[in-house]
Amino acid sequence: MFLDQLTKKFFAPRPGRDSNAKSLMKAVSWRIVGTIDTIVISYLITGQLVMAVSIGTVEVFSKIILYYLHERVWENATKNKIDEPNPEYIRS
Repeated sequence: MFLDQLTKKFFAPRPGRDSNAKSLMKAVSWRIVGTIDTIVISYLITGQLVMAVSIGTVEVFSKIILYYLHERVWENATKNKIDEPNPEYIRS
């Protein structure tokens, strides 16, 4: 029952916004397009299909890892630190 409610919440579209499922599918399709682009460029440069597919395969995993690390850095850089007091500015 809980899983059913969570699933409905995740996949239900909100007015004026894309659903989470649609955003996820867009992200996956964009990653596929990016990988195909990398394979084509690699093939044009190397002239070897096996090498191009190998580069594309490595690229998929490296981009996922780099994106995750990028998100973590931004999350840490932009969050408010609870232990630090807010600065007080003196007006003159």
